[in-house]
Amino acid sequence: MKKQILLSFIAVCIIQFALAQKTPVRFTELPVYGKLFDTPQKYHRVDTLKYNDMPAAVKRLYTNSAGLFVTFKTNAPEIYAKWCVTKRRVGLNLTAIANKGLDVYIKNAQGQWQYASSKGTIKECEELKLAEYLGTNEKEFLVYLPLYDETKNLQIGVTEGYTVEPLSNPFKKNIVVYGSSIVHGASASRSGMAYPAIMSRRTGLNFVNFGISGNARMEKEVVHMLGDINPDVFVLDCVPNSSPEQVAGRTAYLVEYIRKKHPNIPIVMIPSVVRELSFFNQNWNVRNREQNRQWKAEYQKLIAKGVKGLYYLDDDFLLGHDHEGTTDGTHPNDLGFMRMADKIEPFVLEVMKKHAILP
Repeated sequence: MKKQILLSFIAVCIIQFALAQKTPVRFTELPVYGKLFDTPQKYHRVDTLKYNDMPAAVKRLYTNSAGLFVTFKTNAPEIYAKWCVTKRRVGLNLTAIANKGLDVYIKNAQGQWQYASSKGTIKECEELKLAEYLGTNEKEFLVYLPLYDETKNLQIGVTEGYTVEPLSNPFKKNIVVYGSSIVHGASASRSGMAYPAIMSRRTGLNFVNFGISGNARMEKEVVHMLGDINPDVFVLDCVPNSSPEQVAGRTAYLVEYIRKKHPNIPIVMIPSVVRELSFFNQNWNVRNREQNRQWKAEYQKLIAKGVKGLYYLDDDFLLGHDHEGTTDGTHPNDLGFMRMADKIEPFVLEVMKKHAILP
């Protein structure tokens, strides 16, 4: 009995000694990129106090950190993070990674951002090791914040003896992408798979996520907020939640207001994805078809009125032809988002070259 007590005591001492010898982790708060407004709350996309006349749901959703990221370099073999979000439950058609988690990319030897790891949570605050066994050669990191929650704070950590050096925004120019839950990122498996983020990594251009789930109905108050931005291109993917009547009544104001504020910035109009639901659900079939028909008709009217620098991506198959591009019949899965990027990216790049924004 005494021997067992002695062995137990020795084991406890060994564990305590090991814990005492564990190298402490130093955490650093980094600059946040992926937004075009200075905001009182660092991790909000829009200053909802300044633009307080927007619909309540829109204001709340622009506190979500969709598209925001931090970037840094370090030679640390392990990367840690601690962050806090809200108590809101994880969305039914979202992973815990996309909803409240972090998504990590590392720049590879070819200079491309390559997926490295991701961590999800259902907690309000979390502290986790993001990646390990990385070696000690210096690497550049890109960490996307949660798509569908409000990030309260985020710190990146490395063990003592290593440092984290903040990097400048790796993406050039500014392309605003205004749209619904699809732009916002539902139902990507992780934050880096929303299509604006995919296009940023592919092109080195800054596609800025102004998606607002369940919304983007071209309300005047939101249009006025967008008019205060001065990007290189506007991409309008705002049909999915707008009724055909709203498309007919609001498109001209949206486009003409932006054109008045920014006479030379190109504007790209994207049709709604054809929802997989619409192939069998006849109500959705009619609504989806009428949304896009009216959107294109409004484009043609604006061109006839002499609006310059306006472009329409005329493609009804942004999700492909095999009907496997969604999670729930409406929102793209990762395959669907890749297909959207395959269609939208070259069209936007062509417009930018035409306007000498790109060589």
